[in-house]
Amino acid sequence: MKLRDCLPPENIVLDLAPPSKAMLIRQLSTLAAERLSLDANGIARALTNRENLGSTGIGAGIAIPHAGVKEIDRHFCLFARLADPVDFEAVDDEPVDLVFLLLNSQGQPDHLNILSCIARRVREESIARALRQAGTAEEVHMILCPREL
Repeated sequence: MKLRDCLPPENIVLDLAPPSKAMLIRQLSTLAAERLSLDANGIARALTNRENLGSTGIGAGIAIPHAGVKEIDRHFCLFARLADPVDFEAVDDEPVDLVFLLLNSQGQPDHLNILSCIARRVREESIARALRQAGTAEEVHMILCPREL
């Protein structure tokens, strides 16, 4: 599975402005719930439970919060670029401004492939810089999901 298979352009949000990690998770949960017609509280609970195991902040200003949600039957991805970085308890203690939300059906084994795909793509310094400078959601989508990948 490729990132573009689960990240449509309409799931890219620019300049989200949460004041904290908890509010970021709440806002991402609300956005996902609207798109999936699910309860935002259930999504937030799943994400918070996962974060309690260890931060999904992978460093360099990037986080990939993810969780299994029994009510969905496919992978769901949302990308948010934050207006201002927030403390996410990342592995490098740097605040986060590029966030990928990944939800999968509980028991779907290939979510690790998508997680690694996201991590490889955005850990390239030039890609992260381009995401931070992009002016539109469409530009972000082209950076994240070029035709050849």
